[in-house]
Amino acid sequence: MTILHVDSSINGANSVSRSLSAAVVARLTQINSSETVVLRDLAARPLPHLSQVGGGDPSVLEEFLSATTVVIGAPMYNFGVPSQLKTWLDYIAVRGKTFQYGASGPEGLCGGLKVIVVSSRGGIFTAGSPYAAFDHQESHLTAFFSLLGVKDLSFVRAEGLALGEEMQRRALEAAQMQIQNLAA
Repeated sequence: MTILHVDSSINGANSVSRSLSAAVVARLTQINSSETVVLRDLAARPLPHLSQVGGGDPSVLEEFLSATTVVIGAPMYNFGVPSQLKTWLDYIAVRGKTFQYGASGPEGLCGGLKVIVVSSRGGIFTAGSPYAAFDHQESHLTAFFSLLGVKDLSFVRAEGLALGEEMQRRALEAAQMQIQNLAA
């Protein structure tokens, strides 16, 4: 059993998504101590964008395919995911490996994978918010992992982080509660 822990924030020790994704991994290893954890830090070791010249580093896809659980620290940058996370997604969307085309269109090949996304954002973008239409972070990740056939996708969310200390405190408490309620 392998947990692939992917972090994408550029904010280092000040990153909310990093601290919460680490807490998710700690909780999962607390539940099942036999888990092996592989860390991919996309800010410390950015991947080059894909090009026609090269197909990228095959070890990135192998890490993904070898995992039973993927924990992704995904802060919202400009209403979407960080470019380094988008590049990683490009590396793992491989026809014939993670999805294929069938008679009815794309079919995901990663149905047995569990994905937990730690979402952090300064504003409030959930359904019902006047800014919900601006969410190209969680909606992008939901669509992407749906393409890969992932059925077990969940979000640990901390939002409203830039809306004052009280809102930040409540958001972090709510995220910690979600983490404590995670099951193996």
